[in-house]
Amino acid sequence: MTSEFVIKLAGEAVFTVLKASAPMLVIALVVGLIISIFQATTQIQEQTLAFVPKIVAVLFSILIFGPWILSTLVDFTYNLLNNLYKYAG
Repeated sequence: MTSEFVIKLAGEAVFTVLKASAPMLVIALVVGLIISIFQATTQIQEQTLAFVPKIVAVLFSILIFGPWILSTLVDFTYNLLNNLYKYAG
């Protein structure tokens, strides 16, 4: 096992994590931006107004994108365990 191989494997793992978390992060970003614009226009500075809608939006995004996220992580894990003989030897 060479250092290039380990770096490639770590890069694939990081890419998989980013790909799996991207839908939740984008939805939280959009909801946060909308709530911030609403707070700026109405001058309501309530902290829970920004926090609760983001939690609800991320929960719904997990429900919507959950099967895709699970299949992405299962595919990565399957490929990792399927090629385990290459890693050990």
